[in-house]
Amino acid sequence: MTALSAPPRQAAGTLLQAQRTFFATGQTKPYDYRLAQLKKLKDAILERQDAIVQAAKDDLGRPEFEGYFEVGIMAELSHVIKKLKGWMKPRKVGLPLAQMPGSAWVQAEPLGSVLIIGPWNYPFQLVISPLIGAIAAGNCAIIKPSELAPATSKVVAELIESTFAPEYVAIREGGVDVSQSLLAEKFDHIFFTGGTRVGQIVMEAAAKNLTPVTLELGGKSPCIVDADINLEVAVRRIVWGKFLNAGQTCIAPDYILVKEEIKPAFVAALKQRIEELYGEDPSQSPDLSRLVSDHQFDRVVGLLAGEDVVVGGQHDRADRFIAPTVLNNVDWNAPTMQEEIFGPILPVLGYEKIEEAIAQVNSKPKPLALYIFSNDKALQNQVLSATSSGGVCINDVILHTAIWGMPFGGVGDSGIGAYHGQNSFHTLSHHKSVLKKPFWIDLDWRYPPYADKLEFFKKMISLS
Repeated sequence: MTALSAPPRQAAGTLLQAQRTFFATGQTKPYDYRLAQLKKLKDAILERQDAIVQAAKDDLGRPEFEGYFEVGIMAELSHVIKKLKGWMKPRKVGLPLAQMPGSAWVQAEPLGSVLIIGPWNYPFQLVISPLIGAIAAGNCAIIKPSELAPATSKVVAELIESTFAPEYVAIREGGVDVSQSLLAEKFDHIFFTGGTRVGQIVMEAAAKNLTPVTLELGGKSPCIVDADINLEVAVRRIVWGKFLNAGQTCIAPDYILVKEEIKPAFVAALKQRIEELYGEDPSQSPDLSRLVSDHQFDRVVGLLAGEDVVVGGQHDRADRFIAPTVLNNVDWNAPTMQEEIFGPILPVLGYEKIEEAIAQVNSKPKPLALYIFSNDKALQNQVLSATSSGGVCINDVILHTAIWGMPFGGVGDSGIGAYHGQNSFHTLSHHKSVLKKPFWIDLDWRYPPYADKLEFFKKMISLS
């Protein structure tokens, strides 16, 4: 099967049926086929690196350096190519005494057709990463990129349509109407990355067809800062993670909880570091992204009303620019603390005892990420054991997501399921349990009449 020029796009139901027909041939299942498709995808990305980076600039005003984060998905792709054969091997399982002789194993099998709905904040990476998992697991896939990142959507469409035949991997561009038409169909799995509200809509639609979902959402990821730290390094890492992509990162530190005794020094260090990175006039910095749309700009700027702005605050709607901004003396009931900010605004709140900080974190829905800055191992362990979050970084931010051997996903309101590397393979596979028994022996302990076998059965159970 070779993808040539893109054929006319079919209706969602017709396209899905074409994928079901192709999947039924079994062509997607062999290791050699999956490996070949992953390598084709890798080559296609390499050929379009410049276009992908330029699209990120067009959609989000990304500096070139941050634009290459989209292409950074190549690291995961290389990891999957290297490890796939081992993941596909059946896993042997030991038998209890009562089941011997025989053998048992678990083998992964593909689900069928996977729907991937992507977000606008990392619009290339966050559709290609689930696609890598779908291909590795032996599935077909349909991608729906975000219409709010049109330049990237166009690049993804060209890449997919020139690399794969639509009965294997297809793309559907468009707005809410396209998403609705796709969600009305019965897929074998839906993989959605985006906000909690839309995630609820996706899950409701999936429930009508009993379709399993992976929901990668977000939330207010807290950053707890102890007094026992290297202040300069901690601030440098926090500022980078918060203002990367203008704060439009689902695992960006959403707010700071800092020990009161170092709060003044911490805020002063934030101010100094932001100026060092982005200059006295950050609107002229080549290293700051822009907000994705006027709607997002207006929403984020609206959060500044009535707040104590100690750093930044400048904004320009025509350029969709908001300066890196720090808020002090924030009230827990303020709008900034009621929703995920998803922009370049960083509220700073203080705490006296770590138990107070933990209680505040636990008063909110479980976040996608939690960050702890401390050299105190007892405090680190206390926060780890007393809070729940999708993932954690200790003395750093964001980078835990780029370790392909670890699952990435949320918990509670921040998501359902996990992916990356082998976890994507597992998420998008069915793990089938198989028991194999020989004919050469057939003990009669399980067959009626039972009367003279009960005591033997009791002993067998106790030994299992």
